[in-house]
Amino acid sequence: MHWLAMGMALLLALAIIAIGAQYVVNPMAATLSFGLPLPENGVNIPWWLRLKGVRDIASGVLVLVFMAWGARQGIGIILLVEAIVPVGDMLLILAAKGSVKSAFGIHATTALLMIFTAIPLLMGGR
Repeated sequence: MHWLAMGMALLLALAIIAIGAQYVVNPMAATLSFGLPLPENGVNIPWWLRLKGVRDIASGVLVLVFMAWGARQGIGIILLVEAIVPVGDMLLILAAKGSVKSAFGIHATTALLMIFTAIPLLMGGR
C-alpha cells in the first residue's frame, strides 16, 4: 500500500510542478481552468500569476525532496499541510461565485487526493 501512496505523492508533486510551470511560461492560459475570471487585463496581471507558478513549483519540489530523503511521514505531513491550498482555492472560488465545476472538480478533488495519499504515509512510518 505504501508504494501506491508514494506513487500518488510523486504524481501530485509532478502535477503541481507542471501547473506551476504553466503559470510561469503562459500565465494567461493557465488561468482558464482555475475557476475565477481575471479582474482585469492589466500589464502586471501575468507577473502576479507567475508568482503563483513559482509557489506551485516550490510546493511540488518540497514533496520530491522529502521523497528523495525517504521520509514517508514527512511527505504525509507536507501533503496534509499543502492540502490547505486547494481547499482555500475551492472556498474562495465558491465565495466569489466562480465556477462550481472548477471548485469541486479540480480543487476539492486535488485536496481529497492529497489527504487520502497522506494518510497511509503518516500511518506507515519510515
